[in-house]
Amino acid sequence: MGSRNGVVLFRDFFPAMVEKLGVKGFMEELRYGFRLLMDKEKGVITAESLRTKMGFLGLDEEEAMGMVREGDLDGDGALSEAEFCMLMFKLSPGLMQLSTHLFQQKFRKFK
Repeated sequence: MGSRNGVVLFRDFFPAMVEKLGVKGFMEELRYGFRLLMDKEKGVITAESLRTKMGFLGLDEEEAMGMVREGDLDGDGALSEAEFCMLMFKLSPGLMQLSTHLFQQKFRKFK
């Protein structure tokens, strides 16, 4: 994990996780990650909860705020569980490619 121009970069290991855990298991892991990062009182991920819980990785306040802004679809300044999961998919090009591949495989079966 690193940072460039306020954008957090990480190694895309999500496709390997999906292959190992299956889709259901992977989604459970994302939900678990959300619960680890969320503000327990508010039930959402805030920039402060993200920075506090990921600060050991060098995530600073600006990066945490940027991540929340990137995923905050409803404009409330925080990430719900659904927004967090969508952000994780968005940040994983490999996961998006894998999803497309799996969809195409399933679609072929219905032809």
